Order: sequence, then structure tokens, then C-alpha cells
Amino acid sequence: MTRRASRPRSTPGSTPASPHGSPPATLTVDTLRTRDGHRVSFTVAGAADGVPVVVLHGGPGSGSQPGSLRLFDLARFRVVLIDQRGTGASTPHGSVRHNRTDRLIEDIEAIRVRLGVQRWGVLGGSWGAALALAYAGQHPQSVTGVVMRGLFLTSPREVRGLFVAAHKRAPRAWARLCAAADCARPAALLASCHGRLQPRGGANEARQHAVALAWRGYENAVLASADSRRSRSPARSSRRDACKLIGKYRIQAHYLMHRCWLGETRLLSLARRAAAAGVPLAAVHGSRDPVCPPGNLRRLTRAVPAARVEYVRAGHLGSDPRLHERVAHALTAMFLPPAHEGRILRRAA
Repeated sequence: MTRRASRPRSTPGSTPASPHGSPPATLTVDTLRTRDGHRVSFTVAGAADGVPVVVLHGGPGSGSQPGSLRLFDLARFRVVLIDQRGTGASTPHGSVRHNRTDRLIEDIEAIRVRLGVQRWGVLGGSWGAALALAYAGQHPQSVTGVVMRGLFLTSPREVRGLFVAAHKRAPRAWARLCAAADCARPAALLASCHGRLQPRGGANEARQHAVALAWRGYENAVLASADSRRSRSPARSSRRDACKLIGKYRIQAHYLMHRCWLGETRLLSLARRAAAAGVPLAAVHGSRDPVCPPGNLRRLTRAVPAARVEYVRAGHLGSDPRLHERVAHALTAMFLPPAHEGRILRRAA
């Protein structure tokens, strides 16, 4: 499926300092070239002999966030951030060709092999939490544990909640999105956005940009409805920013239209498979999350009673200080051994 790409690029001292007081660590960026035309960018940070953990970003389509490194003590962890196909620094940007969940899982596993890691932990937020469960269910032998934040179950119920029910949280932003997508029926809004954003959907770049801007505005308004401190991103006008935004929401629409090639029933079945193979699961969820219903944790624990779950008085985003604190705690509890067992787990060569 994959073959090795160019040599990694190292950037000493560019990693954000960890909250535990450890100094910035060397950050290395590399690329996995796939046989179906994608170049998947990934970043490695932290201690070379630290506990390996791969971080799976949300969206779909958002790209990895360097700020997530602040969740880790980089003197004790070796953290891998992956820009999923078409996102972040991965190319071709915004491409939906050969871009689906099974290919993402293949990429994750290929990067693990490439780095010489025998087993690693997985951290995922929102869509990344769903991808983490799917990966662990298909490759439990490669996973030491899964930590999730704001679990998304890829169900039609959740998608309807975002595009139909949640409009009451941000009616003006929702109306602007409907106008940009030229959609008169709420139930057809996602399909309309999807059609306008695809490169062969008949819309020119200006129209695609208008839909992407309106989608971002609606998304920000919904998130702000649960967190008054959430600032709304200003509209950007540069061509580069427009292309990034179009690519992000093109991929997101592509995945949501296909239920992320998972669906709730299959995803929870994969969670059970991972747990049955001995993979521990932990989830932290905002009790005021306006995007992923807090009830998703109850669905998870019905499927996997052994899963450790925690509600936090917060919204959806991992940047919320309360969610950040509890996710960092869950990572330490899941992956770092007690002091008497030794300070660092060596990675397998």
C-alpha cells in the first residue's frame, strides 16, 4: 500500500513546551507516499524513548493541531501527529479521491511500521475519536490503549442534529449557510453543501469559498453557543486561505455524506472487538457539547461496560481548559506507569 518517501526534516526546539515543565523537544516532519497518489504528512515530537502515542485529529478535514502537544509531558512521551489524507500539509490538498476511512486506517498502520513502533497508544478527538476506535478495532495488536475526547459515533442522528436541530443555536448563521448552498429544505442542507463543494459539482471557486465560509461561520456559532469565551474566526480573503477552507469542508462533506464509512452500529462493534482483545478505552466528554451528544458515552458504555468515561462541564473543543486538563490526566493514567514501575516505557525497535 505504501512506500517510503523523502527524508524527515527536523526542527529543533520548535515544539510547544509541555505543561509539565519539560523543555521543547525536537520536532520531525516526514511524509508517507501512498501508491494511490496521496502524500500523508506526519510530525513526531518528544522523547525518542518515550511512550509512543499517535494523535488523530477531528473534522473530518481539519488537519492536526500543534497545540495538542501541550497535553503531553514531552520528556516522557513520543507523540505522532498525522495530517489525514487531503488535510494540513498532506497532499493533494482537499482531495476526496481514494479518501475514505479504510485508507486512513491503512495510513496509520503504515506510519506505525515506518517508525518501528511495535504498539502505541491512540488519542482522538471528535471524528478522531471515531477513527481511533475503528483503528483499534481493526488493529488491536498495534494498540496499547485509546483515549477519546468528544466522541462522535458517525450516526445519521448526529449529522441531523448538527445540520437541522442545532440551527436554533445559531439561526442567522444557519440561514447564511442555507443561502450560500442554495438550499431551501433543511434536511437537504448537507447534500447541498456537498454538491457545491466538490470540484465537479458545477460551482466555481468563488461559490465554493462562499459555502465554506458560511459553513465555518455556522460551525463557530454553534460551538460558541456552548462556550461564551469562544471567539468567531474572521473571514479571510487570501487565495491560499480560501483553498484551505474549501478543502477542509469538501472532505468533511464527503465523509459525512457517507457516514464516514462506519455508522454507529459498526463503530461500536469495532469498539467491542478492541476491548475483547484487551485494549483499554477511556473517554472524556463535555456535558454541554453541542456537536457530539453527551449521550454518546452511554452508548459506548452499553457496548463496552469496561470503558472508563468522564463528563466535564465543558463544550466540544479540546482547547477548553477543563477538557484539556482531564484529557491530559486520562493520557497519563492510561499510558504512563506508576513511579515504582519505572519512569519511561521504551518503544519497541
